[in-house]
Amino acid sequence: MEWITDPQLWVALATLTALEIVLGVDNIIFISILCGRLPEHQRAKARTIGLMLAMLTRIALLFTLSWFMTLTEPLLTIFSKAISWRDLILIGGGLFLLWKSVHEIHNSLEYNDARDTDTAIVTTASFGAIIAQIAVIDIVFSLDSVITAVGMVNELSIMVIAIVIAVSVMLFAAGPIGNFVDRHPTIKMLALAFLILVGFALIGEGWDLHIPKGYIYFAMAFSVAVEILNLRMRANRRTVELNKSLPK
Repeated sequence: MEWITDPQLWVALATLTALEIVLGVDNIIFISILCGRLPEHQRAKARTIGLMLAMLTRIALLFTLSWFMTLTEPLLTIFSKAISWRDLILIGGGLFLLWKSVHEIHNSLEYNDARDTDTAIVTTASFGAIIAQIAVIDIVFSLDSVITAVGMVNELSIMVIAIVIAVSVMLFAAGPIGNFVDRHPTIKMLALAFLILVGFALIGEGWDLHIPKGYIYFAMAFSVAVEILNLRMRANRRTVELNKSLPK
């Protein structure tokens, strides 16, 4: 713990923590959408368990760095492309995200009536099944997080502290984000579209087709800004219509 007296490592800790939070946003969105398929009284518990699993997965990978680094060794060759365990995990995780996102979009379009949707959610989503899906995708998201940590810092203790702080922040943010997504169906559709984008990016990463993360984050930020303007416009329109309907 000699790094405590080193200002540069404190800066590294702050930077890594911020990056871990940014990298965890897509995880929060995914967990919030999955938890939205549970009865309301179980959602907060499922979000907490999901984020704790994410933290434990990241820390476990950090403490098995020697094993983790071997994930990049070629395992098999497909179309003259060497595939490693890491590539298989990324491709599998991307395919899982694509399937799950398209499935959720289909359900959102299929059930137009809110009461029918609530009934379907209660009857088709069990708590154990949701936690199992969260655990699977946490492994994929953890790879991105751990790769970032290993590439930035050499001190294992700093990596662990950054991950714990980031997940603690996400625990407080997961509830508001999940509630906001539940209240605004268009935001949920946008979030699902983001997950499709992330799924394609993961598959591309598995095939060594590296998409700069800055492009992805910019596209997401721009889309969110446009949707916020749409939400504000719809809210103003409802206010005007309500004022017109009031007796003078």
